[in-house]
Amino acid sequence: MGDPASSHNPYCAGLSRAVASQARGSEPVFIRSYEPGQGEDHLPRGLATTAFVYDNALAAIALVACGNLPEARLIGDALSKAVRADRTFHDGRIRNAYRAGPVGKGPPALPGWWDSDKKLWAEDPAQDGTATGNVAWAALALLTLHQATHDAAYLADAERLLAWIIRNTAAETEGFRGGFHGYDPAQVRLAWVSTEHNADVYAVANWLLRLTGDTKYAEAASKARRLLDASFRDDHFLLGRNPDGKPADDAMLALDVQLWPWMAVPDAPAEWRSALRFAETHLAVPGGFDFNGDRDGLWVEGTAQAALAYRMSGDLARSRAILAALRSDQTESGLLNATRSARVTTGLSIDPTSTNADFFYYRRPHLGATAWAALAATGWNPFTGRKMS
Repeated sequence: MGDPASSHNPYCAGLSRAVASQARGSEPVFIRSYEPGQGEDHLPRGLATTAFVYDNALAAIALVACGNLPEARLIGDALSKAVRADRTFHDGRIRNAYRAGPVGKGPPALPGWWDSDKKLWAEDPAQDGTATGNVAWAALALLTLHQATHDAAYLADAERLLAWIIRNTAAETEGFRGGFHGYDPAQVRLAWVSTEHNADVYAVANWLLRLTGDTKYAEAASKARRLLDASFRDDHFLLGRNPDGKPADDAMLALDVQLWPWMAVPDAPAEWRSALRFAETHLAVPGGFDFNGDRDGLWVEGTAQAALAYRMSGDLARSRAILAALRSDQTESGLLNATRSARVTTGLSIDPTSTNADFFYYRRPHLGATAWAALAATGWNPFTGRKMS
């Protein structure tokens, strides 16, 4: 598989179908992250109206890579509107999720559902919150659109997002903390520091430094980079730091943590790429990769990330083989299922107060997984906005 235009790239085509199914003319739109899986009549109520910012940012970037700039702008304009208007906060943050569909007038609505038993409108505290990594991904999408269009508004909004990260999540010495969780207006500060999030923040700060030369972006990139350096252990990355500042448990593994740091840092030490081999040893399953080390199933999104990682590391044959195999995960909707088996565990929890690992991926068509496959197929690095030959 080479670098085909969207009409010849099944993953690009799947993203375009998702946008077309929910867009209304030229109005800004958020695309629903999941569709009902095989045998499901509907999604769980916590997902039925949910457009996760991470998935939408990825989709916008991938659509640019696919050559579908008008569709990418529909999502980018929704992200910009969210940066500039919020129902409660006025500090430039963006939420983890918004209500899928055309944005309309006023601040973008958040996902939710009517709880007929309790007779109230219910929302998800994780979706209402703001994770640092999601803010950074929204900024990466806006920077990608600025690069493609030279529209100064996208650049200004990306700068607003990084300013929010610097102002609200900077840790004392190195890195940026997790963000905020919970309902408006009093949310809980997330004190842990994520390797994954800091790779995202580094990419945004480094991109803005390239564009502006502003020293504040050099300082932010350096702060994130110090956390990445501290998280590397010989041949792999730790998840980050716990709320008490101590390094995360070395037994807790995640695939994206092994891939994103060296994908996001152009001058990363050569030994960081050994994390891909570490993932092969500790996270691989037949046909691809699991999310974590229990190897209970194939995580399609992460496997697509690995396809791009192999392409970046020069193993084009392995990248193509993975992408070809992912065709079996594509559904009638055009989107790829999030998993190949019924469910994949992550070992993580959604609620910061929970001690249960209750964050799972299920076999449902997923916008984010499809976007990563499109990025791998087009050879586009979302952290830098650069396309590989």
